[in-house]
Amino acid sequence: MTNPDICVIGGGPAGLEAAIVARELGAQVLIIDDNPVLGGQLIKQTHKFFGSKEHYCGVRGINIARILTQKVSELKIETINPATVIGYYDDDSIGVLQQDRLFAIKAKRYIFATGATENMLAFENSDLPGVYGAGAVQTLMNVYGVIPGKRALVVGSGNIGLIVSYQLLQAGVEVAGIVEILDKVGGYYVHAAKIKRAGVPIYLRHTIVEARGKEAVESALITQVDDNFKPIKGTEKIIECDIILIAIGLSPLCDLLYQAGCRIQYIPELGGNVPVHNEDMMTSRPHIFVCGDLASIEEASTAMLEGRIAGANAFQAIFGKNDKAKAIIEEAKSELATIRNSPFEQRIIKGKTKFKQG
Repeated sequence: MTNPDICVIGGGPAGLEAAIVARELGAQVLIIDDNPVLGGQLIKQTHKFFGSKEHYCGVRGINIARILTQKVSELKIETINPATVIGYYDDDSIGVLQQDRLFAIKAKRYIFATGATENMLAFENSDLPGVYGAGAVQTLMNVYGVIPGKRALVVGSGNIGLIVSYQLLQAGVEVAGIVEILDKVGGYYVHAAKIKRAGVPIYLRHTIVEARGKEAVESALITQVDDNFKPIKGTEKIIECDIILIAIGLSPLCDLLYQAGCRIQYIPELGGNVPVHNEDMMTSRPHIFVCGDLASIEEASTAMLEGRIAGANAFQAIFGKNDKAKAIIEEAKSELATIRNSPFEQRIIKGKTKFKQG
């Protein structure tokens, strides 16, 4: 399918929900994803989701991926994967590379759900083997069944850092500690409580200074920081470890949106540079919609809801107003508002109001 109604770039939770909704409404939909299997980050998430039944409460991420992938199959949505979208061109087509074949796709509407990339941290010897991003460790353990080491030091106490720390413990890896530069744990209490019960020390107001080792990581030097996040002399500690896991957040993957001419704005609350979009997930270019971590760094439940909004609106942009699409959008927006009413989501509400339209 080289000229679909809607092309979804990204087969994670947001992209899959967008494709499913658009197809159920009657559009011809194509999904392009760079992984051999669909699901995005869900394929490495072995923990159970919490929230409401509608948001897969009590279901493990890996199983949510299977549920969504099955829907894609049942709806006969065409997929191209593993494949990479390598460019967006002046005629509003995209270039797709699959193995050694390069070809163009031109859709009536695009939904970008390209997700995010891990933030890394600069410190001495940060290029030593044994320094990983949190997502890489999840992939090794939960997708390929490979334990990356025996003793880990985790940098960052957000949800990702806490969840991966617990998964390391479940896999038999000792967690030497969690280092957090702020004065409080950044993730949800439900995740932090598991870590505390396991006896893992959390070093608040600390940062990593150096990775040590000859051929690979053998230990890490951490230090306490002052109110300006500067190291305090005399507070250094050496932590024996063979893994240093960096979990300091994500940044939206906007590269293709720059090429497409979408307006991009730096909004820290949303994760950094994000495409300007309205509540219907439409960008400054009316034929391009966004959803998921590309639009704001949040949880999978909000990504899926944004995907539903994007899918239904992309359909209406082609085929006109539709009562079923309208109902889907209204329901998803209502559920989003409920989720974002929590104290943890206030930064997202604040960030979304910062877009400079026009």
